[in-house]
Amino acid sequence: MKIQLVDFLVIIAYLVLVTVIGLVLKKQAERSKNDYLLGGKSMPYWMLGVSNASGMFDISGTAWMVAIMFVYGVKSIWLPWLWPVFNQIFLMVYLSVWLRRSNVSTGAEWMLTRFGNKGDAQLSHKIIIAFALLSCLGFMAYGFIGLGKFIEIFIPWPLVQPYVPLALAPEYVAHTYGIIFTLFTVFYSLLGGMKSIVWADLIHYIIMVFVSVAIAVIAMHALADHGSLPVPTGWTDLFFGKDLNLDWTGYIGEVNDKIKADGFSPFGYFFALMTAKGILSSLAGPAPNYDMQKILSTKSPREAALMSMIVNVVLLPTRYLLIIGIAVLGLLFYKDINIASPNGQDFERILPAVLNAYIPSGLLGLVLVGLMGAFMGTFAGTFNAAQAYMVNDIYLKSFNPNASNKQIKKMNYLTGLVVVSISILLGFFAKDVNSILQWIVSALYGGYIASNVLKWHWWRFNSNGFFWGMLAGILSAMLLPYIFTDTVPLYYFPVILALSGLGSVVGSLLTPATDKEVLKKFYKNVKPWGFWGPIHDEVVKEDPNFTANHNFKMDMFNVFIGTIGQTSITALPVFVVLMMPLQIGITAAVLGLCVIILWKTWYNKLPTA
Repeated sequence: MKIQLVDFLVIIAYLVLVTVIGLVLKKQAERSKNDYLLGGKSMPYWMLGVSNASGMFDISGTAWMVAIMFVYGVKSIWLPWLWPVFNQIFLMVYLSVWLRRSNVSTGAEWMLTRFGNKGDAQLSHKIIIAFALLSCLGFMAYGFIGLGKFIEIFIPWPLVQPYVPLALAPEYVAHTYGIIFTLFTVFYSLLGGMKSIVWADLIHYIIMVFVSVAIAVIAMHALADHGSLPVPTGWTDLFFGKDLNLDWTGYIGEVNDKIKADGFSPFGYFFALMTAKGILSSLAGPAPNYDMQKILSTKSPREAALMSMIVNVVLLPTRYLLIIGIAVLGLLFYKDINIASPNGQDFERILPAVLNAYIPSGLLGLVLVGLMGAFMGTFAGTFNAAQAYMVNDIYLKSFNPNASNKQIKKMNYLTGLVVVSISILLGFFAKDVNSILQWIVSALYGGYIASNVLKWHWWRFNSNGFFWGMLAGILSAMLLPYIFTDTVPLYYFPVILALSGLGSVVGSLLTPATDKEVLKKFYKNVKPWGFWGPIHDEVVKEDPNFTANHNFKMDMFNVFIGTIGQTSITALPVFVVLMMPLQIGITAAVLGLCVIILWKTWYNKLPTA
């Protein structure tokens, strides 16, 4: 345990700073509902992009990415396609523009622009609210306990107890830390709304850039001193064949057990399924969480696209400098760090173990602030999204449509307190509800894809189809783990997709189509490409000058080039830290070519407003 007084002072200074931000921006947030939930749609796109990227720099995800970099080497760059990371390219190229054109406040409100607000159309509105709230509460609960466990490694309770006369059972130490940092997060986000979240995220990102560069430099010096990494052949290769062909025998034998347990083999087949699922997930658009709220907070459709571009540019290089830096230090000093757990070696403990052992005081405080700030940014963004759904889509839609600004302000505070109380309560019972919450998150996202792809591209798809498609997907994703036991969920994803797709199509065709006036307004405003022929004909009758969106091929080309560029910007810092000049040169050249192409085929053709 190396944490010193200077590290504590750094942490306290950060907490004071974000608290001041909330107090300063309180009056601006109270002006209107849009000022509170969307920052008045007045913030620059680059700030929203940095904020969005900062919120994705989470502790648990970073710990996992360090672990897979340690185990799989440079090939691990492909594994985040499970999420998929390239959904930000789809957003950048066209989906952010489509979403922002709708001019709504939440994803649930978007449903009303697509399906109307009469009769059965409310089904889609209600199920997306349920989806959003369940996922927000689940992520907040696990973020709460995850942060507490992370801090507990660096600040054991016996170190604090002399100054805090409070007796705690060992199992509640992490929860106590979780509550402390959650309360600071809630304070600034509850008072200042979206603007305070964005400003706090900007400060956190600046800290993370400094931290990531510093750790990368430390790792490069250590690697230069040792000469080479103790890794098997193929560890430094980006590309792969049918199999990984990584054999850790004679290096760290436990890693072979980890590779076998992960179930990613044969990797070629796994990668193909992962890519297919990722493309479909990306076509569906963003889930109704903080990512969507940042898009809706931009000034215009053009700035929405630029905001999503900024996310790729600022997140990946910074994050991977940290990831490869920690992985290199973990490999060089593996025998000296303790990552043992009751179930064997836990490679996700490499991140805190390396930080605790090899990062000097002062810088360690900044690292902790950076990673805590990542939690706070993610938590605050998710918190804001949950508030948006409760106030905008439940209170204002169903209970008090004519609420005054004063009433909305009170409801923002009240719903915020309710949301955070429930998430903390779930965090306290995390061990008991773990399997249930994992089911919820997996089921919700398993059932999300089919309905949310069709809503953009097929005019005949209606609210009933959306409801039954999501319900079929959710139920199948909950039941299939019992049928396909000991199987990686990705391998039975095609079954979930087929069942949810069937529910979507059958549910739509067996019920009346959405009102044509609603469809015409949506099609004319958002201008999606896809199967909109009958609606296009109706719109042209009223407006002969209307031009359909024929950009499908160009959008897909830009997505392809953008994904290559995104992969290059991810790999470049990895090769830099590993000091591989040939790979650095090739990757930089590929990245430069992608930038030139996208400048001509995407940036110059963005909408002017």
